Amino acid sequence: MGERFEEHLPSVPGLDPNVANSARVWDYWLGGHQFYEADKAMADEIERVLPDIVAQARADRLFLSRVVEFFAGEAGIGQFLDIGTGLPTSNNTHEVAQRLRPDARVVYVDNDPLVLAHARALLTSTPQGVTAYLDADLHDPDHILDEAGRTLDLDRPVAVTMLGVVWHIMEDEQARRILGRLMGRLAPGSHLAISHQTDEVTGVRARDAVEMWNRDAAPKGVWRSKRQLEDLFGAVGLELLEPGIVSCNRWRPETTDLLPDEVDQFGGVGRKP
Repeated sequence: MGERFEEHLPSVPGLDPNVANSARVWDYWLGGHQFYEADKAMADEIERVLPDIVAQARADRLFLSRVVEFFAGEAGIGQFLDIGTGLPTSNNTHEVAQRLRPDARVVYVDNDPLVLAHARALLTSTPQGVTAYLDADLHDPDHILDEAGRTLDLDRPVAVTMLGVVWHIMEDEQARRILGRLMGRLAPGSHLAISHQTDEVTGVRARDAVEMWNRDAAPKGVWRSKRQLEDLFGAVGLELLEPGIVSCNRWRPETTDLLPDEVDQFGGVGRKP
């Protein structure tokens, strides 16, 4: 199946199809078509170890929609910085935001060459709004903000989404530095949404899956506990909003009558006072 899809992928300099990559593996789990044989093999291997990984990927995508709706609606924010965009699919950040705020301004950030090739071709904006794309590494927050400031007014609140990417920041101290620098330069009232791999639900199976990933795929990642994620928000001076750090499919779900089963992808939203 992978070879059939490979025939339709663009030729992109700097892309190694023989090493599984998080953006392409995530696309495979979401039912997309932008992956190579190495990505499919890694995805299938991890799914054997961690059967709920597809549910995690889907829950994470729905979490994106809910947090962007919250930012554009209840929080009243019209500027978005999406760091770690991933491959375009349905209900991308600008689509969700601009349904509620047609004048929303969105900057996407990624450094995966395949992601950027598709982002430039597929992601568009309403006439009233703006969508921009930035080839940058999340480990360089000052560069991200300097370039994003060409599109966004950093003196006004910005909603930052970092879904499924903070786990690629291996050390807690480095994560605090990067997130602290990002949020430190943004205006009061700015928000940060994070989703992250944990071991809260499946324990050793989740940890084994991360170890398997780190042996053969890129970029490497680390699982963090719910407590570590709570501490991370606090360390960078953010007020963690209700319901706190939870399984991302339980963050302000559309109905609380029947909550879905928890998955190991946990998420939360913090506000800069």
